[in-house]
Amino acid sequence: MSIDPARFCDHLTAQGVTLFTGVPDSLLKQLGSHIMANLPRERHVIAANEGGAVGLAIGHYLRTETPALVYLQNSGYGNTVNPLLSLADPDVYGVPMLVVVGWRGQPGVKDEPQHVKQGRVQRELVEAMDLPWSVLPHDPDEAEKLVEEALAEAVEKKTPYILLVEKGTFSDAAKLPKTPSDLPSREDALVALTRAVGDDAAIVSTTGMLSRELFEYRVNNGLSGDRDFLTVGGMGHASSIALGVAMSEPDREVWCFDGDGALLMHLGSLAVIADFAPRTYFHVVFNNGVHDSVGGQPTSIGKVDIPAAAKALGYRHAAATGDLAALPGLVAELRSHGGPALLELKVKPGNRADIGRPTRTPAESKAAFMAALRESTG
Repeated sequence: MSIDPARFCDHLTAQGVTLFTGVPDSLLKQLGSHIMANLPRERHVIAANEGGAVGLAIGHYLRTETPALVYLQNSGYGNTVNPLLSLADPDVYGVPMLVVVGWRGQPGVKDEPQHVKQGRVQRELVEAMDLPWSVLPHDPDEAEKLVEEALAEAVEKKTPYILLVEKGTFSDAAKLPKTPSDLPSREDALVALTRAVGDDAAIVSTTGMLSRELFEYRVNNGLSGDRDFLTVGGMGHASSIALGVAMSEPDREVWCFDGDGALLMHLGSLAVIADFAPRTYFHVVFNNGVHDSVGGQPTSIGKVDIPAAAKALGYRHAAATGDLAALPGLVAELRSHGGPALLELKVKPGNRADIGRPTRTPAESKAAFMAALRESTG
């Protein structure tokens, strides 16, 4: 038994929820796709990060006196803790909202390695915050009853109410339509860029499909990929990980292969990178304009001139292209200017349905990466 996303959203609206905001989640993609396709723009905001969504919900309540729904994957739950406890909590401003959390890594449910620990301790995390919470039932009637009770408690006690959502809770919804594009695929762009960069550099790749595509490219070509650090979790932090590597790698190039959603999530990191990064730091943002791994919901990157933003935040050089033939020349241009330098690589959304997953554990990948850098420096 599962819940129809349309029925769920209609019921929330009938109960007084007037804004939906959050960061897309693969476990909640049916709900997210319905919200994206059916709610008007003024009622739905895809936030840059989960904490920002809580902030939006607070501001919305201050003006409308109606609660918002905040949705997210539990991997981003930590981003909500500060605004939930230091702002929305009944002991501070007391702002009601419903926080719907996709429960990745739930004990007993097979999931990716980066979700296992978070899922195992999720109940304890919620309980430690001393906020009301429940697991959303799969039965539609029971779910509606619980939502009514949760919203009533949130409003009466002026508190956020957390709803944990298990895998399979929502039934399928209409998928978002795909816009035709003449841009290259991310995978083709990744292969072309990796070849242009060469084999001597260290590469830190962002979470999601990009790291899976990089791993598969190495395997299919008989390459170890030991100098690739695949950031399988922690969306938005690959650029800072690359900075940490680069600050102790003054001679070897360190390339961050990033995504547009990840860039937006922690955009302030670019200023820190510009402040501290050596000339060997190079940053490539694969921009397809969507959260590709979790349903294809759009990001707000269309409002951003990425090269101009990078320069304004202190990067030495920045450029953009959607032409793979231009990559060797642009990589040489980045190198000639020295880092930190950025390239926006425009690609189309989507990926192959049969793309594989890394066969190494995160710990094995970490050990191989560290050993490869250690050995190559003698």
